[in-house]
Amino acid sequence: MLTFEQAIADSEQFSKRHLLLGNGFSIACRADIFHYGSLYDQADFSDAPEVEAVFAALGSKDFEAVIRTLESAATILPAYVADGSAAPAKMLEHAAMLKEILVQTIAGNHPHVPSDIPDTKFRACRQFLSHFLSGEKAGCVFTLNYDLLLYWTLMHEDLQFGDPIELAKNDGFGNDEEEPDAEYVVWQGETNAHGASVMFLHGGLHLFDSGKDLLKYTWVRKGVPLIEQARAALAGNKFPLFVAEGTSAQKKAKIRHNAYLYQGLKQLTSNVVQGKHCWFVFGHSLAANDDHILTRIGRGRFKKLYVGLYGDPLEAWNEEIIGRARWLSNLRHEKWPLEVAFYQAETAQVWG
Repeated sequence: MLTFEQAIADSEQFSKRHLLLGNGFSIACRADIFHYGSLYDQADFSDAPEVEAVFAALGSKDFEAVIRTLESAATILPAYVADGSAAPAKMLEHAAMLKEILVQTIAGNHPHVPSDIPDTKFRACRQFLSHFLSGEKAGCVFTLNYDLLLYWTLMHEDLQFGDPIELAKNDGFGNDEEEPDAEYVVWQGETNAHGASVMFLHGGLHLFDSGKDLLKYTWVRKGVPLIEQARAALAGNKFPLFVAEGTSAQKKAKIRHNAYLYQGLKQLTSNVVQGKHCWFVFGHSLAANDDHILTRIGRGRFKKLYVGLYGDPLEAWNEEIIGRARWLSNLRHEKWPLEVAFYQAETAQVWG
């Protein structure tokens, strides 16, 4: 295998570098709280067993879908049940409980404020990202994570380390024309998103759907811990936008029904067909539940894919990644063959 430094040196032959991040990016920072378990599996429904039955009836692990269903059912049930006051009240109580469970589950697996992460870690991460967001080779960073670590890193000031690292961090959000001093910024739409260099393909905990707009709460403007921010937004019926559960088909369906997420997918697609570009993958197992993303990489036209492996390449999990990477290369049309190289993920020293 290559070291990360050797992979970067080898990639100098290409005009741009793009990066796809998976959950290993967050685990490398805080292995004690970030892991692969789903929010649904971590949540405690013991006080409301009926809620689990609702998830099962809908065939979904999407908290927003269940909350909205409970609230809608509570509104219409009295029209069909003569003495149905108890059930609607219980539905609304469980919807409110689910919002709190969601907040507590998210916050229990995430640092509350950026200062929970040492400055030295942010500096190291900014150095890692500079290979993809700085200089003449700068491309785009696409993340499948919905946590705030990438966002916090892009916003972090590193003046105390001497020369600051300048990173492209346009994500397609800007001031609300009606409320330019608001504690949030608003997604500017597809037209203004083409110049974005950072895309959260599965949404993020700082992105909230207000119904009218997609809002991004900014730490600089808001300065409120994550748990309080999420609780206040949910209380106002603003749901965090993230795709955390389900199969590749279920994730793809949710992405296609949201303009921001779909634009991110289209932006990835437009970059994988650039023959003079190359791509790096860090912290992702290439698992099939993300095939809605991976197949586009496999069917692209860029010439070389650098995949990070953690630990011994002969370990079973790495052999599976290697097999999946070869499967991606086999998706290619013979006109645009894909070469796959592997590098030692530890040598990237993403968080120092």
